[in-house]
Amino acid sequence: MTFEQQWIEYDYNPFVLFNINGKIVSLNSEAQFLLGSTTANELFDLAKAYANITFGFKTTFVDLEFGRYKFFGITVGYENENQIGIKLYQAPSFKLKTPKLDGQLTNIFTLIDLCISTNSINSDIEYVKEYDPTIPDIIINSNKLIKILNKIYSCFEDNDSIHTKVFYRVGEHIRFEDKKYSLFSIRVSAESLNKARINELKVMAESSSFYVDIKKDLTLNIPMITS
Repeated sequence: MTFEQQWIEYDYNPFVLFNINGKIVSLNSEAQFLLGSTTANELFDLAKAYANITFGFKTTFVDLEFGRYKFFGITVGYENENQIGIKLYQAPSFKLKTPKLDGQLTNIFTLIDLCISTNSINSDIEYVKEYDPTIPDIIINSNKLIKILNKIYSCFEDNDSIHTKVFYRVGEHIRFEDKKYSLFSIRVSAESLNKARINELKVMAESSSFYVDIKKDLTLNIPMITS
């Protein structure tokens, strides 16, 4: 691998090169992780939509979101009709702000069950759990996690049933102190969401250095730091 190729390979921004049929010719390591949140067809369609009318390169500032990935712009380039490349510029949306590990080795399922038990007191809500038991104990600040989980559950308190799913985020990772860590998620969902409490949740998440993906459901993404 040449020095120039290494720059592309280790770039923080995903890069994908397609042939005329939309098949991937090459991609860097960051693009491989991105494909865990989107598809090659979607990226190929994006490249065609934002390509220059004539041969050359075109940069467009546009807000894009694929899972936890957020982008503020793309560059599309092609020199002939056989290949087209796209580079997506990643916005810093999920990062560990803690200068050092904060917390102790903890069983995540014990904390979730504790929060569910607390929120189910004097409540008729049915709490449905779907856990991946292979997720190991992790280093985390238990008090902060319990507070933000309780706030998440409070956003769904007007429902008859609340579903909690804990799962690996396949192909996704985060860098912390020059190391890569896999991610897992705690996703809480129900029929309706109390939007009035979302702002409170955002403030709490920001101050606690947690990242919450807020859509119809609420997903807490956590690095799997075990030592």
